[in-house]
Amino acid sequence: MKISYHGHSVVKIETEGKTILIDPFINGNELTDLKVEDQKPDVILLTHGHNDHVGDTVEIAKASGALVVAPNELAVYLGWQGLNTHPMHIGGARQFDFGKVKFTQAFHGSSYTTPNNEIIYTGMPAGILFTAKGKTIYHAGDTALFSDMKLIGERHPVDVLFIPIGDNFTMGPEDAAYAVSLIKPKIVVPVHYNTFPPIEVDPQKFADLVEEADVQILQAGEFVTFK
Repeated sequence: MKISYHGHSVVKIETEGKTILIDPFINGNELTDLKVEDQKPDVILLTHGHNDHVGDTVEIAKASGALVVAPNELAVYLGWQGLNTHPMHIGGARQFDFGKVKFTQAFHGSSYTTPNNEIIYTGMPAGILFTAKGKTIYHAGDTALFSDMKLIGERHPVDVLFIPIGDNFTMGPEDAAYAVSLIKPKIVVPVHYNTFPPIEVDPQKFADLVEEADVQILQAGEFVTFK
């Protein structure tokens, strides 16, 4: 299994002969190393409907035929755009041929803003637990700190955690470090920071606060390293 980070909250997982993209925000993301036209994923997983997470899903999925797995209302909306979608919801899990997907709660918002300045409600925001080849990856999505993160970690021992640290819209470094102490992952990768001025933070501040996990501060295109 290969797990790579591509700026903002974009994660790519290659496993079981499949490529999975999480929250493929590429155009408008100055921190990514990806180009939309080069992406041919088999699956796109979405945490919520904000534009900086849905990103280029429609263009990529139409070109590649990717299955889009998302919270129900977001999946329905993207289905109306002609995409092949599978709706799920918080607490629900499903075994696919590429791995197991389970959605967790996240404390945030979820809406999509159209070019005509129309705001489309896209249901509840979520985190994603993805399990394949004996590894569990937890992409927390955009979220505040919440105490049930401890329960998530106890119920689903996490190998790799992608957690937002950018503050303003999500947890900042201090709350994110406390979240790590609740979840107890083996590896943690900070995400959702430095893309825009309101979320500019030093990831080393986060790393210095974490005591119970291997913190890997990745640049776009770098892979998680298992020790």
